Amino acid sequence: MIFFEQAIHALVPTAEYSIVSEGEPTYADLEWLGGGTKPTEAELNAKIAELQAAEPLRLLRIDRDRLIAETDWWASSDLTMTAEQTAYRQALRDITDSYSSLDTVVWPTKPE
Repeated sequence: MIFFEQAIHALVPTAEYSIVSEGEPTYADLEWLGGGTKPTEAELNAKIAELQAAEPLRLLRIDRDRLIAETDWWASSDLTMTAEQTAYRQALRDITDSYSSLDTVVWPTKPE
């Protein structure tokens, strides 16, 4: 359901709608109330597929960003990062160049 609603908002940010479904919603469950033009079922399904395909990389970035944030204090103006700390942070920033999913990622080793 989360991709269904994300897809609607991605296609029509001003959308006003209701979903009349207890389970996984379908296009037939979508009651359009206004706030722009209702996307077609094909448009909605294409956007859902796009969001689902992008999800592994989005989750990888969340973990990557968390790991970088844990070391932000290393970059304080009153500290000097070691070469290992600098390399670690750069490796984290570059992780999405080599990996696209948490299932396959090999995280760099955090320096002591």
